[in-house]
Amino acid sequence: MSAQTEKIALFIDGANLYATAKSLGFDIDYKRLLREFQSRGYLVRAFYYTAVIEDQEYSSIRPLIDWLDYNGYTVVTKATKEFVDQTGRRKVKGNMDIELAVDAMELAPHIDQMVLFSGDGDFRSLVEAVQRRGVRVIVVSTISTQPPMVADELRRQADQFVDILELQSKIGRDPAERPMREPREPREGREPRHTPQFLQRSAATARVEVDDEFEED
Repeated sequence: MSAQTEKIALFIDGANLYATAKSLGFDIDYKRLLREFQSRGYLVRAFYYTAVIEDQEYSSIRPLIDWLDYNGYTVVTKATKEFVDQTGRRKVKGNMDIELAVDAMELAPHIDQMVLFSGDGDFRSLVEAVQRRGVRVIVVSTISTQPPMVADELRRQADQFVDILELQSKIGRDPAERPMREPREPREGREPRHTPQFLQRSAATARVEVDDEFEED
């Protein structure tokens, strides 16, 4: 099978990719990212995962989430959970690992290549399971920071590791460009897009992206 006919799916751990790009001092241009991988084969789906804080009035991440949803990405969100730890400090947790793993396993029979934008070592077992189904897995993160943003066990398990710095010229946003703005108002009345059953996933309106876990005093 030629590279141009390979079926590709992107799985983007939103919080992890944001932290990785921020640590390297550049912003992701998601339109360019989509075009880059569309040029590499048949892009079946581009998933973007993020947890949201439902009771927060506004966040600068909202325009990005809405833009992605309207421009070729499948945005998967869930509400964060608040709890109090043993020290009595309030914490908010929003881990999307399960959602990403379920989608990857469902889609594996329908793709040739999985591109995982994350350095989270918890995905090592998922990568191995997808590989057993005959899918080639590329992990995109970085070893150019100290410490590296990618777990060593994940990098070793992948069929190919790509340092995101190698892609910066292709998927990075020009600093001179204006920040992405919210394209339109909320989606009431919008006709739903048809999605094959094995790709269906409901997603709530997103408001803010959070790391897997953060603390509030």
